[in-house]
Parts: sequence; structure tokens; C-alpha cells
Amino acid sequence: MKTEKAAKEVVKEIKGKIEDTKGLTVKKNEDFSEWYTQVVQKAELADLRYNVKGFLVFQPWSVMVMEKMYSYLEKTLQQKRHKPYFFPTLIPESNLKRESTHIIGFTPEVFWVTEGGDKKFEERLALRPTSETAFYQMFSLWIRSYKDLPFKTYQRANVFRYETKATRPFLRSREFHWIETHCVHATEKDAEKQVLEDMQTTKEVLHDVFGLPFIFFERPAWDKFPGADRTFAADVLNPDGRVVQQPSTHLLSQAFSKGFGVKYTGADGKENYGWITCYGPAVSRIFASVVIVHGDDKGLRLPWNLAPIQVVIVPIVDDPKVMEKADNLYHKLSSFSNVEIDMTNKSAGEKFNHWEMKGVPVRIDLGLKDIKEKSVTIFRRDTGEKKVIREENVLGYIKKLAEESGKILMRQADKVFDDLIINATDLKKAKQVIESGGIVRCGFCSIEKDGASCSDKVEESTGAKVRGRKFDEIGKTKTSGVCIVCGKPAKETVYIAREY
Repeated sequence: MKTEKAAKEVVKEIKGKIEDTKGLTVKKNEDFSEWYTQVVQKAELADLRYNVKGFLVFQPWSVMVMEKMYSYLEKTLQQKRHKPYFFPTLIPESNLKRESTHIIGFTPEVFWVTEGGDKKFEERLALRPTSETAFYQMFSLWIRSYKDLPFKTYQRANVFRYETKATRPFLRSREFHWIETHCVHATEKDAEKQVLEDMQTTKEVLHDVFGLPFIFFERPAWDKFPGADRTFAADVLNPDGRVVQQPSTHLLSQAFSKGFGVKYTGADGKENYGWITCYGPAVSRIFASVVIVHGDDKGLRLPWNLAPIQVVIVPIVDDPKVMEKADNLYHKLSSFSNVEIDMTNKSAGEKFNHWEMKGVPVRIDLGLKDIKEKSVTIFRRDTGEKKVIREENVLGYIKKLAEESGKILMRQADKVFDDLIINATDLKKAKQVIESGGIVRCGFCSIEKDGASCSDKVEESTGAKVRGRKFDEIGKTKTSGVCIVCGKPAKETVYIAREY
């Protein structure tokens, strides 16, 4: 019986490996959830079989993409005078309690460490759910004078939250990888300027490099970050109509600076409490949006600047002349791109499917006919176009493609995003828009606390949430019509969407 059972397991494993070599079996616009699951598995982005629920193993392809994403974000932050730090992973419970709203907001999500070895700790230690209370304890020791301000810091780190909702790789898990910035300013006006700078950073990197369309919203009072006076967040749209919150930036309450003693002496010799801001690009979640927004029915489509391999050379036949040409192309293209020659024993079709699944921007197909005609066949992943190029024109063509491909993906994504934003004047229309996979734009009475009851009715009726008001600068918003729920004159134009 054991032998029979073992044989069945071997057959099952072989079938699974064969299935993994095939392309996607569902279309993105017909079954997004299954599409995403298959892309994660077949593009080898993560392995979910780690034996702690809600945690996953990031595989090399996703890690290499995310390292590039970190590089762009960190370079931009350092250009804007943020200094890098590494802070401890453990935070004393007493730190979390110094700002009451903050601890209430995060306590349900905290992993607690209560003992080390065989010794029980006198105070519980939190696996950081976020690091405000770690940074600000040290800020109180480091900041003395107005000359120290602005004090701009960041760290790249893992954070841990006991997520009770259904987890999904990269989108929602109990450990995620991010960057968090924490800055101290002399005045509230300076802090507001930092919030705007954070938004600009999001545009410069997420949109202009990663090609992700988003809308920055000021979150309603009932959906602010715990301990913030004001919260602003970028929402990226998924093709199933749900939004993913990406970088958020917060103008924190002075309860933090007062609770931690973050003070400075002004030019007049008087002591003042600092104004603190924080900003959190979650790189693992941003990676999920890159997969989702740009991916198609063949797998990933990666922007040139994020792809671990930018050009793959696929010899169609095992011939010395073909291999020599592949090697020559490899050395020529390596001067400005990451190149690989596919030397596996797979069939040409299997090789094509593999690299299309991985989202490599350019594939060069080489056969005997190409050698004879002194040409190469180039396939570009962004448009799906295949073109025969003369040998002498290959470098120039690929350099041009490298500049174009990210912009093309960006334009395609922007158009999809814009087309799914639809106006509504009543809850019935709003529900129709949400159920069809869109985002509702409508009038709303208020995003302050007095609008919470209307927000509850929106959620009850549509299953979606008021995401907030869009703006370009603090205090500047467009408003028209009446509230979609209560019919009172609208103080805000808000957007409503389902979320992950």
C-alpha cells in the first residue's frame, strides 16, 4: 500500500511540474483572483508553503525586482536629504502607550514577544507594526535646536501585523517589506510642505518609473492613521475594480512630540514641540501592483528599469554559428542592459512561454535563417510585436525600445485607470458602478466626523468605502452637487471603491 501511495504522489508531482510549464489557464479580466494566484506561482514570485500562516518565501525573481524598487526609492529620498537608519525590530510596550490613539489603533495587529530563552520579560516587546514610537524616543535625544531641523530620516525594514483578513501574496500578509520615513519640522506649515514632497516622491517613482497610475486622497477623519491629524494616501486600481493603498503620508498630531518630548529651542530661545510627519511606501505591496497593473494573459510585463533580465537571447537550434552569433550579441548588449542566453534543453515554444511569463521586456530569437540573412527576430513584451531587424540596427533598436517600453506600459495603465472612474449622483448608480468594477466619483457632505454616518450607508449599500477627496495641494479640492447619501450640499467631491 505504501508503494502504491508513493507512486501516486510521484505521478501527482510530475503532473504538477508539467502543469507549471504551461501558460496561464485563465484570463485576467474573467477570473482575476485565479489569474493572480497562477502568476505568483508560475512566474516563481513566492512560495506559500512556509509553515507559519500569513508568511511567505519571496523567490529570486520578485526579490531582484524589489531590490531595484528599493534602489529608486532610496536614491530619491536621499536626494531629498533623508538619512538612512536601521532601528531595532522590537519595541517596548511602554513606547506604544505614549500616544493613546496610536496604541488603540495598532494593538489588535501586534505580535508580542514575552520571553527570551527560559526568561519571561518584565515588559512585553512588540514586533514592530510600524516604527513611530521607536524613532521618536531617539528624536528626543538627538534634536536640540531649530538648527537641527528639518530632521529627515528613513529606514527600509520588515514590519509585522497580525492580519486577520484573508491573506494574499504581496498584497496582504502578516509580514511586509517597506520603507518608512520620519521627519521633524519646526512649524506645521513646514510639515505640510513635507507631506506634499512625499506625494511628489510617489509620483516621481511609482508613476514615472514603475508606471503605476494612482490618485492621492486625503482620507476621511474615520480612516486616518492612528495618531494622525491628517492622512493622505495613494490608491492604485486593480482590474477587478478594487483599489490597493500604496504610499501614505501623515501629518501627525503633536501628541507624539509631546508624548516623547521631541522639542527644540527656537532662535528666540523658547522651547517648542516639533511637528512630525511620516511616509510609508510598502515595497512588497507596490510590487503586487506592478504585477497586477501591467500583467496580461501571458504573465508579467515588467518595465525595462525593473526587469532583472532585460534582454533574453533564445537560440532556436543548437548550431555553432547560431551560438557564436548569440555570444556576440550578448557582449554587445551587456554594455547597457542585463542579458541572458537561454541555454536550456527546452523546446523553443517552452522557452518563449517561460520568458513571457517572467515579463522580460525583449526577446531575441536566433535561427539558421537569421544567420543567413544577417538579421535577428526581436519580440517586445510590452506590445507583443515581433519584428525582423538587420544586424547592424539591433543595438539602436533595443536602446530605443528601452526608452519607450516603460512609457508605453504607463500610458496603457493610465488609460485603464481613467476609463474606470465614473460619476454617480445616487446610491443606486454608485452600486452599479462598483459592481461593474469601477470607481465612483460623487458629491459628499463631509469627510470630517459628521460625515461618518453617510459613509456607513455607502458601505452598507455598495460594499465599498469612501476613499477620500482628491487634491493637488492641501486645502484645494473641487466640489459640486449634493451628498450622494443625505442630499445636503456637498462640501467635498469624494471617490468610492472596494479595497484590498
